[in-house]
Formats: sequence, structure tokens, C-alpha cells
Amino acid sequence: MIYLKDIQKSFNRQPVLKGINLKIGKGEVVTILGPSGSGKTTLLRCLNFLEKPDEGIVQVGDIQVKSKKATKREILSLRRQSAMVFQHYNLFAHKTVLENVMEGLIVTKKYKKAEAKRESELLLEKVGLGDKHKHFPSQLSGGQQQRVGIARALALNPEVILFDEPTSALDPELVGEVLSVIKAIALEGITMVIVTHEMSFAKEVSDRVLFMDGGVIVEEGSPLEIFNAPKEERTRQFLNRISRDFSVPFLEERAN
Repeated sequence: MIYLKDIQKSFNRQPVLKGINLKIGKGEVVTILGPSGSGKTTLLRCLNFLEKPDEGIVQVGDIQVKSKKATKREILSLRRQSAMVFQHYNLFAHKTVLENVMEGLIVTKKYKKAEAKRESELLLEKVGLGDKHKHFPSQLSGGQQQRVGIARALALNPEVILFDEPTSALDPELVGEVLSVIKAIALEGITMVIVTHEMSFAKEVSDRVLFMDGGVIVEEGSPLEIFNAPKEERTRQFLNRISRDFSVPFLEERAN
């Protein structure tokens, strides 16, 4: 489904990704954890060439792109395989909630307006915003805006959805509503790659967890392996520093 080979990326001659190799299966939910500056968001952006890797191969579905030889057509084809949900929503301020979701259907998928409207209304119902069609982003809470962003991503019917810290810009009381929507999507079998600092959420929703630091994948494994018995000292240090009181009922249930 997703295949990365030797992905390297530097900014101002400072290496950020140092040869990432990764395979993600169809329907798999993978979360990426790590401290600030570890390269996790850059890796996510390299998956759809929002950042062009300096070296390596990116493949999503049947589309494979070699970084050094990538053409505009290849990059566009690769991007059409995925949709991204950003930290700060990236909604069109001058468009209504409904128009924001319709935009991709009309521009990218060439839907007729009436068809795009029907599909967008269904998606807004799905994320709990069926009564907000005519609202503008400024009239919504941060959690509601992020749910519009998720509906917009779903509208493209992508092979994979990429989430870049989808709750980091939210007030704490709004985090749960967004995470609930993402959990529901995960149950539908959509491939997802999620950069997050929400440890409990990562434990609950993930099939596999990656821990990154210094531009490399330090460790990867199931939620049980990473959160309950990490093998690498750096992983243990990170988890101990950010949270010392994980509860694990979901993990115990999942393991049975």
C-alpha cells in the first residue's frame, strides 16, 4: 500500500530524515510519535510530496515516484492517492462549511455541483456537522473546523489519509470530538498515517506505532509492544517523560 525506501531530506544542509524505510499495509492505522524536531511531520509531508525528498522512493498504491527523477505529472498522480488533514484546518474562510467540502469534489474529481452537494452533505452528517452547512469557518469551534477538514479529506475517497497532529491546535475540551471521528474512520478500514502527541489515542486506534528521533525510526511495534514493553532506551525515556500514568484496558481487550 505505502512503500518508502531510503527517504532522505535536509533543510539548510541539516539532515532531517536519514534514510527512512517503511511499509504500511492496506487498511493499516500507523501512528508516528516522537519529540519536536524528530522528523515525523517532514516524513508525513514527504509521503505526498508536500516536501520533496532529496533521495529515495515513495510509493502509494500503484503510483511510485523516484525523488530525484520526479515529474510534475508523477507527483500529481501520487497526491491523488492521499488526502491530508492539517494542524490548522486550512479551510477557505470565504466559503461555507458545505462549500469547503464540495471544493475538492468539483475541482479534483470533476463532480457536478448537485452531485458534490449531495455527497458533501452526507459526509458532514458523518462527522456530526449536518446542521452546520451554511456556517463559515469563523463561526465554528476549532474542533468543528477540524471535523470539516476530515470531511473534506474523506470527500476525495483517498487510498490513505494523512493526519498531521490533528488535535494540537485545539483546546483540551475539544480534542475528544475530533479523536472520536478519527476512531470511527479507522473502523472502516481506511489506511491512515497519524502524527500525534495523544498517547492514549495512539494506543487505542493504532495497528502499529513508530517512534522517531533524530530523523530515524528508533523503534516500531504494536501498541502493546511500544507502550508496555519498549525495547529501546530512547523510547522508554520519551514515554516516561510525557506520560507516567497510562491506562491499558483497551490494549488488554485488543490482545485477547
